[in-house]
Amino acid sequence: MKYFLLSFLVSSLFFSCQQTKQAEKMGAVQYDSAYQPAVFTDVARIEKIKKYLPVIDSLYKNHARENHFPGIAFGILVDGQLIYKNAYGYTDIDKKVAASTSSLFRIASMSKSFTAMAILKLRDEGRLDLDDPAYFYIPELKNVKYPTADAPHITIRHLLTHGAGFPEDNPWGDRQLADNDKELMEFIGKQITFSNPPGIAFEYSNLGFALLGKIITNVSGQRYQDYIKENIWQPLGMKNAEWEYGNVPADKLAHGYRWLNENWVEEELLHDTPDGSWGAMGSMISSIDEFANYMAFHLSAWPPNNTSDKGPVKRSSVREMHHPWRFNGLNTNYTFPDGRNCAIATAYNYGLGWMRDCDSRVYISHSGGLPGFGSQWRIMPDYGIGVVAFANRTYAPFGAVNLKVLDTLIKLAELQPRELPASKILEQRKNELVKILPDWDKGKQSGIFAENFFPDYPIDTLKKYATDLLSKTGKIVSVSMVKPENQLRGSFIINGEKTSIEIYFTLSPENPPLIQEYHIRELPKEEK
Repeated sequence: MKYFLLSFLVSSLFFSCQQTKQAEKMGAVQYDSAYQPAVFTDVARIEKIKKYLPVIDSLYKNHARENHFPGIAFGILVDGQLIYKNAYGYTDIDKKVAASTSSLFRIASMSKSFTAMAILKLRDEGRLDLDDPAYFYIPELKNVKYPTADAPHITIRHLLTHGAGFPEDNPWGDRQLADNDKELMEFIGKQITFSNPPGIAFEYSNLGFALLGKIITNVSGQRYQDYIKENIWQPLGMKNAEWEYGNVPADKLAHGYRWLNENWVEEELLHDTPDGSWGAMGSMISSIDEFANYMAFHLSAWPPNNTSDKGPVKRSSVREMHHPWRFNGLNTNYTFPDGRNCAIATAYNYGLGWMRDCDSRVYISHSGGLPGFGSQWRIMPDYGIGVVAFANRTYAPFGAVNLKVLDTLIKLAELQPRELPASKILEQRKNELVKILPDWDKGKQSGIFAENFFPDYPIDTLKKYATDLLSKTGKIVSVSMVKPENQLRGSFIINGEKTSIEIYFTLSPENPPLIQEYHIRELPKEEK
């Protein structure tokens, strides 16, 4: 009892200090109202996508048939809108209850991003820090025996990114949903078996997210289920989402099945224990109709912009959830569903997965699998599109088909990512630079170059390269707008009758920004 009181007093003092520290950090930011976010330049993009929705429908329908799904429900989001949804098969085979996009499926590990979002909300409120040792909030973890003497204490960030050193625990973790917190603490008390010291490797851990659920409960003073319901589900209009299947109306509940011996065998539904934290890793139940609201919120975080921030958590925190925090793979021989070879890099974020392919396309996603169920959602923030699909077959696979759906939409509708407009200062510096070329006689007097520029780029060399290259162009036909990489870096093209020249430049962080880097080259014909 004395230990508990001491721990409580220490924790309370820590929380108070943290809230003060975070409150000092979280003052309103000043911002540049001239910032222009990236935009889609194709005004007909949604209509182009809608034209190919029958193709997408057939991909899902065929996938369900080939993989023996009793029922499937899916949706396509574009610019935050659920532009298409459909369902096939049954959620209850015996009663012939037809699947629909309002049917409630257990979405398993797709629950993890809700747990991560709740942690970030508590962080934003100043009630915890991601780099705090987890034992600050679960005192029982203080006495954990680590694999090595130099191991760091497990932090909240380790838990969020599957870096705590716990062993991969599928499918063992699936069967822990009914365990209560007393049993979880007893489990910790018997010592956790580690596969690695914390912080050095990715290894998928349901246990880690169960501990995050316990942290939400301890910090918020509410069951994690209630905190997520009140602070995430309800603000996003997810009125029918549930943790415990017993609370779902019988006509809406999807029953789970396993395909065995050429037949469907019904799986026993797993309970979510009211006084347990394991459900934070995979107990959530939702419909396509309502999960789409959550996906739309994630997509709304992109691009960064100056509009009012009214979400259940800050847009910047959502983007933080999408950041690749823990690298976990590089596949140089990855084969896309259409058969083309395209290397991919993968990482784990906060309750979400990250993938970048050889075409620099970024995908944010998470799958879910439990006895009787399989699911996945995948979004492409730069393209403003996303897909989600649920099925009621054990570990129903959706990764490949969702990737194929997105890839198909991009190819058929000829979708392009958002384009960043050139900032005023980039265009200004481009125009000033063009006036100096090719002789550079007034370069040093122009006032547009940073102090490092001429020591790094001798003016005789600048003049020689510019004169030689521009002599090849013939008559200048046009000078393009800047193609920006960001607000302070970009390139433009000088088009001549005979050839074209590309100029790349970078501005300094000064105010006003000055040119600090410059490169000029003849543009090969294939790049024109």
